Amino acid sequence: MRRYIRALMLCMVFAVLSGVYVYSKLFYSDVSFGGAKGGFVPQRVPGARRGAVDKSGLQNPHWYNRYIMRQRGQMEAALTGVQSRPEPPMHLAVVACGERLEETLTMIKSVVLFSIKQLYVHIFAEDQLHASFMEALESWPGFIRSKFNYTVYSIHFPSENAAEWKKLFKPCASQRLFLPLILKDVDSIVYVDSDILFLQPVDRLWGFLSQFNSSQLAAMAPEHEEPRIAWYNRFARHPFYGRTGINSGVMLMNMTRMRSLFFKNDMTSVGLRWEELLMPLLQKYKLNITWGDQDLLNIIFHYNPESLLEFPCQWNYRPDHCIYGSNCASAEENGIYILHGNRGVYHDHKQPAFRAVYEAIKKYTFGSDPVTSLLDPLEEELLKTTHTYCGKSHTLFTKRLEHSLVNINRKASQGQ
Repeated sequence: MRRYIRALMLCMVFAVLSGVYVYSKLFYSDVSFGGAKGGFVPQRVPGARRGAVDKSGLQNPHWYNRYIMRQRGQMEAALTGVQSRPEPPMHLAVVACGERLEETLTMIKSVVLFSIKQLYVHIFAEDQLHASFMEALESWPGFIRSKFNYTVYSIHFPSENAAEWKKLFKPCASQRLFLPLILKDVDSIVYVDSDILFLQPVDRLWGFLSQFNSSQLAAMAPEHEEPRIAWYNRFARHPFYGRTGINSGVMLMNMTRMRSLFFKNDMTSVGLRWEELLMPLLQKYKLNITWGDQDLLNIIFHYNPESLLEFPCQWNYRPDHCIYGSNCASAEENGIYILHGNRGVYHDHKQPAFRAVYEAIKKYTFGSDPVTSLLDPLEEELLKTTHTYCGKSHTLFTKRLEHSLVNINRKASQGQ
C-alpha cells in the first residue's frame, strides 16, 4: 500500500514541476515578441550594413510604432481598395509653329477650364516661342495652375529629311507622327491641333481609352459623314480609311501599343514597326498626298482598320459639318463637344459662329463668373450669326458649353 502512495506522490510532484516549466516558457516567449527588449526586426535592406536596421530600431523609441502604423495603413488600404498612389494624369499634346502662340494658349485655356482630373500638357513649339509660352502659363492664377503641369519641347524630326517633314503640310504639323518615339515614357495621349476648343471636359474624351478593344490603339473622327460632299472618296490619289477617311485634328493614342505593333502595309509583305513605317511611307506617297500627315495616317489605318476606334463627329466639329448643310447628327442631338476651327475661321469673318466661340474663351478672365462673363456674351454674339448657315443652329455651339459652365459653378459653390 505504501508503495502505491509513494508512486502517486512522485507523479503529482512531476506534474507540478512540468506545469511550472511550461508556464515559464510561455511567459518569456510573450516577453520576447511583445516587450521592449526584443523589438521587431524587419528584412534587411539590400546594400545596407548588417545590423543597421536593428540598431535603428533600438535607438529610436518611435521606430517600432511607426512601422506598425505603416503596416496597418497598408493593410487597411488593401482591405478597402484605397490606392496610396495618386491617380496618373491625363496627357495632352499640341504643336505650335509660326503664328500659333495665342491660338494654342486659348486651346489650353479651354482644356483646363473644364478638366476634372489632373492634366499634363506637352507643348511642342519653335524655340523662339518657348519663353512666351512659359510666361503666359505661369501668369495664370494658382487655382488654375494647380490643375495641370506642362513641358515645352523643341520641334524634333529625324535628321534624315527633317526639312521635308517640317514643311509637309502646315508648319510642324507632322510632329504628331513622332510623338510615340519622343514621349517614350508616356503610355497614352490626346493630340489636338492648335485650332481646337474644348466645350466639354477632356476627361470624357480620355474615357474612350477604356473602350478600346485588344487590337485598337488610336481613335479619331471621320473626315465627313456625307459621302456626296466628302473629299477623300472623291479626290484622294492614295488609300484612305473607311468610306470617307479620318480627320487627325483630334487624335487619341495608346502609344505603348503603337510602339509595339507591326503594321500591315503595301510596301513589304512583313509588318513594320511605327518608326520603320513613316519614312518609307513618305517616300512612296509624297507626290500623291494633299493633307500631309493626315493622309499618311489614312494610309496606315486603311491597311490596319482593326487598330482604329471611330468616335462621333461632335468630338471634332468643323465648318464642313455646317457650311453645306447640317451633317453631324451627334452634334444636332447633344451639341458640340470639341470645336475645330480649321481653315482659319477663328481669325476671319467667313464663319462668325466659330469666331464668336474663340473670342469668348480668349477674352474670359479666370475666376470671373463663367455664365455672365462667358456664356451670356457668347449667346449675344451668336444671335448675330443666324444669317449664316453655321449660325442658324447657334444652340449647337452653346448647349454643351452651358452644361460645362453649370458644372463649374456647382463645384465652386461646393468649395471644390
